[in-house]
Amino acid sequence: MQVLNETSPRPEVVQGFFGAADHGPMVMVNLLKFKEKATYPDGRDPDLSGREAYDRYGAAVVDCLKAVGGHVVYSGPVTGMLLGQVEEQWDAVALAFYPSPEAMLRMVAMPEYQAIEIHRYAGLAGQLNIRTAPRA
Repeated sequence: MQVLNETSPRPEVVQGFFGAADHGPMVMVNLLKFKEKATYPDGRDPDLSGREAYDRYGAAVVDCLKAVGGHVVYSGPVTGMLLGQVEEQWDAVALAFYPSPEAMLRMVAMPEYQAIEIHRYAGLAGQLNIRTAPRA
């Protein structure tokens, strides 16, 4: 299995993801890989680590999630692997609940979200987003 971390979804993936018939609640599994140093387009905070830049995003995204009926389920560092092998481990895992894919779309369109996304891009080397369906 080849794994490719990305920071933005390709348009054809977005169309398939949000065009799917499943419009119920979802938990997004985020496997995060941070840059060693944050890279802001305007050159600010050159001594900030990628993790620190992403933490700025993570702290602010909580309110954005709440505004669309979502919440953070879990967030923490990866500290080891028991099963499986990857060339390079992810640095952190975050689980976010959304009441629907549409709620996620509403969130990323919010001006408040767009204002904090710069920290996400500054800090992330890449990530995997995996949609899961909560079961009763």
